[in-house]
Amino acid sequence: MKGERVAQLELLLHSHPEGLRRAEIARRLGVHRSTISRYVDELKTHDVDIYEDNNLIKIKENENEANIDLSVYESLALNMSAEALVSNTEFQNAHLASGLRKIALNMRSYAPKVSDNIRNLADQIDKRIREQESGGQFNSVLEVLIDSWVSGRIVKVVQAGGEETELAPYFIGFREDENNHRSPISVTGRLRHTQEIVTIDIATITSAMILDETYTIPDNLKPFKVPERRLDYASGDTIPLVLNVKESSALNVFHSLEHGKETITKTDRGMEVKLNVENSIDLLMKLFQCGASVEIVEPAWFRKKYTNYLKDILAVYS
Repeated sequence: MKGERVAQLELLLHSHPEGLRRAEIARRLGVHRSTISRYVDELKTHDVDIYEDNNLIKIKENENEANIDLSVYESLALNMSAEALVSNTEFQNAHLASGLRKIALNMRSYAPKVSDNIRNLADQIDKRIREQESGGQFNSVLEVLIDSWVSGRIVKVVQAGGEETELAPYFIGFREDENNHRSPISVTGRLRHTQEIVTIDIATITSAMILDETYTIPDNLKPFKVPERRLDYASGDTIPLVLNVKESSALNVFHSLEHGKETITKTDRGMEVKLNVENSIDLLMKLFQCGASVEIVEPAWFRKKYTNYLKDILAVYS
């Protein structure tokens, strides 16, 4: 199986039949020049006809490779769409450049001008990626989210400011808001331990890690609208809760309740969380859903109310 860099080298050489110097290949792939010889040798082990001529590394085309059968109208439409994509989006990704090169390669025989233009667009993307220092973090997070989505496993993300969220990704991409305005590239999914759906701007995520817990996307999933969370909440009937939280994902159950912004402090026992939350039967049920992961510390009267609630439940089964 070819490594990712080796596969990129093969595609890069196919896209440049005139050949490329080692220094240029290294620059485009973002690696040291000394590693190019190893990539070339590895390609040869996969029966790829690769050779060097006048200090240019070239690859012999395989005439038996299947091409995408596009009409000239489809080719031009795709070319214009690619130009709009590159010019009007912040999404600059090496995989997008790789995909455009594959399409350009297939067009070379019947639409050479369109092929050259799409190939140039791919080169522009590569250049912008090298110029954007923050692009590396965004793309690495995006790849983890995609791997999570494809493998059907829960992912834990950390946003700027330290907020942790564990969710099952249902959708990755642009999402239209109420006014049909395009939002930033985001991940939408179900919060772990709940049925709550959230949408997170991927640009705000600083790290992502796939967990060893699987999930499935419902077959009857309907289009969903995600309401914005209120950063502050004022009401005459709220409870100033102080909680001891042993598992951060347990906080996901509060997303469906009206509450103010959380204050989180790490302690020896886990996390101390303070927040004003609506006083309702839903609050009791959400806390019950958390099990032993969440302990009510204050206020004392509500802690007693909750323990009495648990006793009433046990009395039913005793």
